[in-house]
Amino acid sequence: MSIIWKYLDKKAAAIAALKDYDSMKFIIDNTDADIKNTYHKMAGIGSPGFDGMPHSKTPQAAESRVTSCIDEIDVLKERYRQATEYMSWFVPAWRELTPDERYVLDMFFCKQNDYGDAVADIVADHYQIERASAYRRKCRAVDKLTVLLFGK
Repeated sequence: MSIIWKYLDKKAAAIAALKDYDSMKFIIDNTDADIKNTYHKMAGIGSPGFDGMPHSKTPQAAESRVTSCIDEIDVLKERYRQATEYMSWFVPAWRELTPDERYVLDMFFCKQNDYGDAVADIVADHYQIERASAYRRKCRAVDKLTVLLFGK
């Protein structure tokens, strides 16, 4: 294990990974459609010019469109690869948490949260506990997820 792991803020990294879950799931779910749309953009044929003059300022506009679409497809594929790598790292740790821990973390970090400070009240109401206890549950769940993702 590298010495650098000792000095990284693992708790903040675990929270950032938790917040990225929805984005990574979206990337995995929608990359195929994005690639198909890009292929359709690439395959379009320009209309013919009857006057013999090119319709664009650059005669290589069609080639430029094709190469930019190929570059875009490469970016989409790399983004998909990173998302699947993230999921294979994150999901096993997420599944090791108890349903209560997942609920607390989901409420505090995942739910595209518009509640602000009211999340602690929602969690406290759900479990019929005090607000301070809801924050302690959150801290314990984050600590456990951090250990599962990065080790001690």
